[in-house]
Amino acid sequence: MATTKHTLVAIVNDRPGVLNRVVSLFRRRGFNIDSIAVGHSEVPHLSRVTIIVNGTTATVEQVRKQLDKLIDVVKIFDITGEKLTGRELALVKVKASSATRSEIIEVVDIFRANIVDVASDSLTIEITGDEDKIESMLKLLHGFGIKEIARTGRVAMVRGGLGVMHRQEKPARSRAKKQA
Repeated sequence: MATTKHTLVAIVNDRPGVLNRVVSLFRRRGFNIDSIAVGHSEVPHLSRVTIIVNGTTATVEQVRKQLDKLIDVVKIFDITGEKLTGRELALVKVKASSATRSEIIEVVDIFRANIVDVASDSLTIEITGDEDKIESMLKLLHGFGIKEIARTGRVAMVRGGLGVMHRQEKPARSRAKKQA
């Protein structure tokens, strides 16, 4: 079976150690996490974890089921096959001289990115978009000399309809069984 990139969304209790338990499960299964992004959700005391991982559908489903058994995981969804709105943020520090500054600014404008810091020898650029957009801009900026890159990893939501907090879990089961 071919491996594909999967987008998992986990709603977890906002407690110390939860992220470590989630990541340890992937480590034990021998998965490399492509990206992981964590932040507060719309519900107090719950966080949203977006995990991007490569694997076969069957293997990722098995990991999803194991994640669902963790006490602090409230809900887990594989939203890979759905219509998604996804974005990543990157900060890129690029070498810039007086001779190259205007060319870099043109590239930034083409990608609808922003310059967030200007120094005598560099520009720091903020870009948001899908991974392809960010990779395309990085390829163009490499010619100027990239000093540093910081990327968030993808965050994603299913388009339209209800959010993951309001969806039915698959398969439906009682919370009492999970905590036993």
